[in-house]
Amino acid sequence: MNLHKDIIIIGGGAAGFFAAINIAEKSTDLSVAVLERGKVGLQKVKISGGGRCNVTHAEFIPSELVNNYPRGEKELLGPFHTFMTGDTISWFEERGVELKIEEDGRIFPVTDSSQTIIDCFLNESKKHGVEVFYNQSVKSFKIIGQGFAIQTNNGQFTCNKLVIATGSNPKIWKLLEDLGHNIVSPVPSLFTFDIKDRRITDIPGVVAKDVEVTVMGTDLVSEGPLLFTHVGMSAPAILKLSAFGAVELSKMNYIFKIEVNFIKQDFESCIEQLKDFKLGFAKKTIVNSTQFDLPKRLWKQLVLASNINETERWADTNKQQLEALTLQLTKAEFNVTGKSTFKEEFVTAGGVNLKEVNFKTFESKRIPNLYFAGEVINVDAVTGGFNFQNAWTGAYIVAKNINK
Repeated sequence: MNLHKDIIIIGGGAAGFFAAINIAEKSTDLSVAVLERGKVGLQKVKISGGGRCNVTHAEFIPSELVNNYPRGEKELLGPFHTFMTGDTISWFEERGVELKIEEDGRIFPVTDSSQTIIDCFLNESKKHGVEVFYNQSVKSFKIIGQGFAIQTNNGQFTCNKLVIATGSNPKIWKLLEDLGHNIVSPVPSLFTFDIKDRRITDIPGVVAKDVEVTVMGTDLVSEGPLLFTHVGMSAPAILKLSAFGAVELSKMNYIFKIEVNFIKQDFESCIEQLKDFKLGFAKKTIVNSTQFDLPKRLWKQLVLASNINETERWADTNKQQLEALTLQLTKAEFNVTGKSTFKEEFVTAGGVNLKEVNFKTFESKRIPNLYFAGEVINVDAVTGGFNFQNAWTGAYIVAKNINK
């Protein structure tokens, strides 16, 4: 196989298809092709959001939206003024995909199926003449004149403009490095914490609704829901820490201490409340009188960890026990011994150095006619649809610039 196309997009994922469709839709005289290394594309879309595809997040102010990107916050502010959440919603709904906003701000198709998004991309690609070539593992690409030659395991392609939308792909990063780009070494982002601790061993599935978590000895702090799992801790409070602390926690080899404030109060105000409970609930057992709107099973474990037994009443507690319970509620320390991938969605920090990308066009500053979309550049986000929004925004701006 030896084919020439005006535009070739390497990567048959969310960013790749979005760019291809927007290029082909606006320009009928450009030939557009997508090269996908697998037998089928859009596999990350398929598994995202637990198979429902978390398309984006209900944050409609660019300056607020960028706060969800540990890497890329400054660079994405301009692009988000061009294409962001509202534009994403309109784009899909104009093509027959109705979306819904859930209570936590995440946005999904009303069908609750990622296949709806996949079908939309495949139908739109076919409608606008985008050719998709599967089983095309890229071996090399090089500059020829003002364009590019791409060698895959199944043939050679040439093009005038090349879009890289391969996500976190070390092989592609190496090829870009060979062309002169600097690649920020990838480290995992969005991971859960492995913790072995008797306080949480028996409470997997329990959620503390709003906590504050600090990585001790650092400036890393986050707030939000906390989920206890069979191996440790997860949910937004932990995932935000893992994203914003991706580089720092990697340097620690994922062995560090965290401090959890389960009630988001200081020591003094907490112990005063406990003294009030001692008077107000004098005859009640402490274990069975859950306070601070905590889950009953968590409250019990924190009480027992404070040297208070299951039959002890509020009236019987001494000063040391109340202080110990206050520490468990406001400054509980846990040893993190490793990390686990968050579900099946593997996100990394790293990629093409952001200083080498023109964020008005998403074109390489080093190589003319070479563009980037999605996580191939050193941009990543917290969980909740933000990584997809980066993909849509970059791909849209790439298409807009190519169609000028």
